[in-house]
Amino acid sequence: MVSGEGADGRGAACDAQGWGATRAWVEKGLSGAERIEKVVRLRGGWTSEMRRLDLCGPDGRRSVVLRSFVKPFYVRHAEGLLTREATILRLLGDTDVPAATLAAVDATAQHCDHPSLLMSLLPGTVRLGDEGADDRAELLARQLVDVHQLRLSRQQRPRPYQAWASPDRVSPPAATDRGELWQRAVDVIRREPPAYQGCFLHRDFHPGNVLFTGAGDDLRISGVVDWVETSWGPADLDVAHCSTALALLHGVPAGMRFADRYVAAGGTLAEDGGAHLYWRLLDALGFAPDAEKVAVPWRELGRVDLTSRVLAQRLEEYIEALFKRYG
Repeated sequence: MVSGEGADGRGAACDAQGWGATRAWVEKGLSGAERIEKVVRLRGGWTSEMRRLDLCGPDGRRSVVLRSFVKPFYVRHAEGLLTREATILRLLGDTDVPAATLAAVDATAQHCDHPSLLMSLLPGTVRLGDEGADDRAELLARQLVDVHQLRLSRQQRPRPYQAWASPDRVSPPAATDRGELWQRAVDVIRREPPAYQGCFLHRDFHPGNVLFTGAGDDLRISGVVDWVETSWGPADLDVAHCSTALALLHGVPAGMRFADRYVAAGGTLAEDGGAHLYWRLLDALGFAPDAEKVAVPWRELGRVDLTSRVLAQRLEEYIEALFKRYG
C-alpha cells in the first residue's frame, strides 16, 4: 500500500464510509496526550479501506495503519479475517519476518463504524514497475522461503488453505480462441488435490503485499503485509500465487522463473510435475478471465498499462507455458 493523494488532515475523505466511531476507538487507545493529526488514504488495496494515521503527542510524532472492512462481503467475513490477522501478527512478532506490530483489533465492529484493525506503519513502498523486477523477485523468493520455514506448534497452525478457484466457476476470456486450453486446465483442477507436506502459508504473497526500501545493492524487503488469508497448506500454492502475479505484472517469463528462484533460495516444491501443475493452475484459474480484481489496485499504483485485454492475454499465455513445462 502507498499513500493516497488529496486526503486532508481531518479524515474527511473517509467520512462517506463512516469514521467517527472508529476515530474515537483509535483515540481512546492512544497513549498519553497523543492525538490524530492527519489521515491519509493508502492506495493499492482491494478487500479493505486502508488509512495511515499520523499521530502527534508529547513524545513526538509517529504513524499507524488502520484497516477497515467496508464491502459487504468482507464485513460478513471480517471476524474470521481480522481475528486471524491479529493472531498472526502477534505470532510473527517473535520471528524475523518483517510484519507490522498489532496495536488493537475490533473484528466485529463493536466499537467502530466497520470491523477494523490497527497496526504499526512499516517502512518502504510497494514497487510494481518492470525496472528492477528481477532483483525484487530474488528477494521475494528468499522471503517466501523464510515464511514457509517458520516452525509452529499444532496449536499455532492457521486454518487449512481454501481454494480460490473451482472447475464450475472458471470464466475464460470472452475473446479467447483457445477454448481447448482452458478446458484442459479446468480438467486438471477437477482432480483430487495432490498429497502435500503442509507448511505456514501467507496465502496472498505477491509484489503488491511486499514493501521495499533502497535500490541496487541496498535493495531490501522492509515489510510483508496483509495476513488475513494466512493458511496451512502446500508451499507450491504460495509459489503459484506469486508466480501468477509476476506473470501478469511483468510477463510470462517472470512468472515461470519464480519457482526456480524459490528452489534456489532453499525452498522445497512437489517433486511430481503433475502435482505442481495442479497447484499452479488452481491459482491461475482464480484470476480468470482478466485478473481485474488485482488490476484495479495495480492501476492505482501506476500500472495503467495493465488493461483487461493485456492481462487476459498474459494469463492465457501463462497457462499455456505451465502445460509446456509441467504437463
